[in-house]
Amino acid sequence: MNRRGFQLTLAAAALVPHAWVRAQEPWPGKPIKVVLSQPAGSGPDTIARLLGDGLAQSIGQPFVIDNKPGGQNVIGAQAAKQAAPDGYTFYFATTAALVTNSYLFRTLPYDPLKDFVPVAFVANSPFALLVSADSPIKSVDELIARSKAEPGKLSLANEGPRTFGGMIARLFNARAKAGANLVAYSSIGTGVQDLMGGHSEALVADVASTAQLVRQGRLRMLAVTSPKRIAGWDNVPALAETLPGVDMVGWLAVVAPAGTPEPIVTRMNAGINSMLANPAFAEKLLAIGPIAAPPQSPQQFDAFLRGEHRRLGQIAAEIGLLPE
Repeated sequence: MNRRGFQLTLAAAALVPHAWVRAQEPWPGKPIKVVLSQPAGSGPDTIARLLGDGLAQSIGQPFVIDNKPGGQNVIGAQAAKQAAPDGYTFYFATTAALVTNSYLFRTLPYDPLKDFVPVAFVANSPFALLVSADSPIKSVDELIARSKAEPGKLSLANEGPRTFGGMIARLFNARAKAGANLVAYSSIGTGVQDLMGGHSEALVADVASTAQLVRQGRLRMLAVTSPKRIAGWDNVPALAETLPGVDMVGWLAVVAPAGTPEPIVTRMNAGINSMLANPAFAEKLLAIGPIAAPPQSPQQFDAFLRGEHRRLGQIAAEIGLLPE
């Protein structure tokens, strides 16, 4: 070996201890970022902050919420995908981001199954069919009858066909053979305001975004989109009681950029599962709208995620929703 080669070998060897030290540095050594595809103040944002506050105590570092709304979850998902897989960035994701976008868009700048590793399933987030408090419509049957009486006249507000709520609206029309006019809104907040202002007659929205208004008596919940009635809303029928087989529950989960070290994923999973098993945390979640999920391992969540891809892909085909 010549002198130059020997010097390079020594230099490389000198770097090894430093690399080894870096690899052994305890995690976490700095604040952890949680990317979110929804704006501040939204239902998922409130839940992510609640989760982050609890994790900060058990993990030992603050969790910083990074809101990146827009593009129907694409902006946030892409930002999370591009983050370094070092355990300092996680993605608080929805059903739309991790499943239904795959069937709504011809191309996506991320692959939900390849670009992320499952960390923890957090909560089920039911959707609901709602009307304003002063609406003469008191039940799903009345809503269907009203839509059939004058096809195309009853307006059913939603966040658009390429959203989870939009899929529910289309499934409602298909299963009920209803004639509702599906009106897309850029945000659920605008849809709620128009519903209360009398500019639309019904709305599909997640329970978390509308629960407070229902409790205040400003909106009426006709049905939840889960296959059975849900805790905390026992007097509200499931849509499946009128339209058997309907099961359109959104959910919230934590994933990490592909390549995130398994020990970090395992520790995050344990921290989240510990919170889910705490009745006080479950009660706080339920007050917002979502239902705490039973603790799952990353492997169990991965199996669930793949099952949701098959199931919701079939529903997208049933309602004729082709990717664009």
